[in-house]
This record gives sequence, structure tokens and C-alpha cells, in this order.
Amino acid sequence: MKRNLETAKATRQAFCIFSLSLTALALASSPVNAASSSTKGKTQSSSHSTKKSAKPTQPAYPPVQPTAQPSYAPRPAVAPVAAAPVERSYTIGEVISESVFGDVYADPSRWEALTFRQLFTKGWDKPWVSPPTGGGGAPRMGWLNAYDGVFYRLSLGIFSWAHGPGSSDAYAGTLTSYTPLSERFQIRTDIGLASNRDQTNFADFIITPRILLSESKEQTQSLDIAFRTPTGNSINGQGYASINPTYNFWTNYWKGLVIRGGAGFTIPYAGEIANAGARSTFNANLAAGWYFTDHDAAPFGDLVIYVANNLTQAIDNRGPNSTTTFSMGPGFRDHLGGNWYLLGSVDIAVTHPKTYDYQVQGAIMKVY
Repeated sequence: MKRNLETAKATRQAFCIFSLSLTALALASSPVNAASSSTKGKTQSSSHSTKKSAKPTQPAYPPVQPTAQPSYAPRPAVAPVAAAPVERSYTIGEVISESVFGDVYADPSRWEALTFRQLFTKGWDKPWVSPPTGGGGAPRMGWLNAYDGVFYRLSLGIFSWAHGPGSSDAYAGTLTSYTPLSERFQIRTDIGLASNRDQTNFADFIITPRILLSESKEQTQSLDIAFRTPTGNSINGQGYASINPTYNFWTNYWKGLVIRGGAGFTIPYAGEIANAGARSTFNANLAAGWYFTDHDAAPFGDLVIYVANNLTQAIDNRGPNSTTTFSMGPGFRDHLGGNWYLLGSVDIAVTHPKTYDYQVQGAIMKVY
């Protein structure tokens, strides 16, 4: 019994010694101890000899690789969205006031193209702004003895002298003004004196509402409806009331070439129609001109030379139905400086019977 106990005790002691040996062996072979041993070995080796180059130290653990990222298609760059310009709202009073008195030439970017489809929806509630030059670079201007087409803000005094036929010369003086009230609407007024060799009297006062049908850089179209009031005397071919609807156009597509014209009707309806010799007529105009100089080349700025052609065909029974009047002649317009202009034209009757042999017109004009 005693021998068995001693044997068991010896067995336990041997097992404990064996376990301690395994633990010591594991600690001796661990990376930390290996690194320490390697460091110690290198230190000792370097102390013995400096001629032998040391090998690069390898890291104890492999370097950590970056984690692979999932691949996605790059998102396209989104350009910043510019804020839409806020359009100013105008009252009726502001629209009229700025059109008549505002600086309509300072900011050409305020001008906007208008189309015929927008006739009833756009342009009535904004002040008028002077339009830019045409597609070819020619200015939008009015000529004597030619239809307007374009809106303006100006006044001009016109003097005309018509010779013949025979000795029945006639004179006339007219103050004409163009007053824009919005982008789509303006008023033209004609106040004049008329005379022949016998009498001098006021001419018929004419007021013309003008509607802008469309406008782009290359062309402008307008509708004029002139109302003539019988303020003159029939001895001078005045003194009757009429309505005169007229379509106008203006174009500039190439360099300094401008072509303009239109067509309409004159319909007398009251006053001394017979004594004045007034008739219902179909009227047409076509004019073409070329601009030779720039605006700043005063006193010969914006110099244009043109030819105007006018047709009047009687369409009533107040006289011979075959009465047709066709006239043609040259004209010019010249910027003197300071927005003052000189204009002139000659109109020569070609067909018979003639109401005059030829007519000469001259005008001085101020743009404001």
C-alpha cells in the first residue's frame, strides 16, 4: 500500500515537470522571443565587426494590405444651375413713363425679340427699348417718302414743295412725332400747315396708332391705322376724314442694305370729300437703300442713299376707275451729330394724270 502511494506521487511529479518543460519550450519559440534573440544577435555581431553590412530587417508580421473597395461608376459632375433672371413687373404708368421719358438707349440687352404668335401675350406690359442694328449692321431709321416699319422716339419738322402741273405749286409744313408707349404700341402724330398760291391753312390733323406685329434682329413688321380729322381746308386738298390701315415692314439681312415698304388702303368717310378730290385708294410702297458710314462719322454719320417707289390706285367710283399714280425718286438721311439728322427726298410722278410733276422734301430731325 505504501509502495503504491509512493509510485503515484512520483508519477504526479513527473507529469508536472513534463508540463513545465512544454511551456518553457513554447515561450522560447514565440515571435517576440525570436525577435529579441535576433536583435541581441545583431547587436553582438555588430560589436565584433563593422565591415559586414547588416541585412535589412524584415517586419515581424506581413504588412497590412488596404481593404479592397467596391467599384462603382463615377457619378457625372453636375453643373451648378444658374438662377433664372427675375423679370420685373411694371404698372401701366411705369410702362408709359419709361417708354416716353426713360433712357431707352442705355441698355440694349433689355430689348427682346417679339413674334407674331405672341401678339396678344407679350410686349404690352413692358417699356419700349430702342432695337439693335439689323442683321447686316444697318441702323433702324425712318426715311422720307418711305413707310416706317420700325418704332422710334423722335420728332421731325418736314417742309415740302410740289411743282405743277402748270403753275399750281403747293407747299406744306408738318411736325411729325413718334411716341412709344410700350414694346408693342406707339402713337404717331402729324400736325401741319398746307398752302397753295391762294391760301394757307392748317392741314388735317392725323393721329396714327401703331402696333408692332413682330421684331427680330433682321426684320420688323408693324400695322399702322391712321385716323385723319378734317381740320384743314378743301382748297388745299384737305378737310376730310379718313381711315388708313397700312402694313409696314423693314429688313436688313446683309451688310448696309435695307429694304422696306408695305401696303394699305385709304378710305375717306366724312368731310369735304368731293371738294378735296379725295378718293378711296390702294397704296403701296417699296424702298431700298445702302448705308455708307458709321453713326459716329458726323456730320456724315449713318449716311444712307435710297430710292423710294410709291403706287396709288383708285378703287372707288368718284372718278375714272383707271386712275393710277406711280412716283419714284431718290432720298438721303445723314447724322449731323448730337442725334440731330438731316433728311431729303425727291418724288417724281411717272404716270398720268399727274397731281404734281415732282415734289421736293426736306426735314430736320431730333432723336431723344
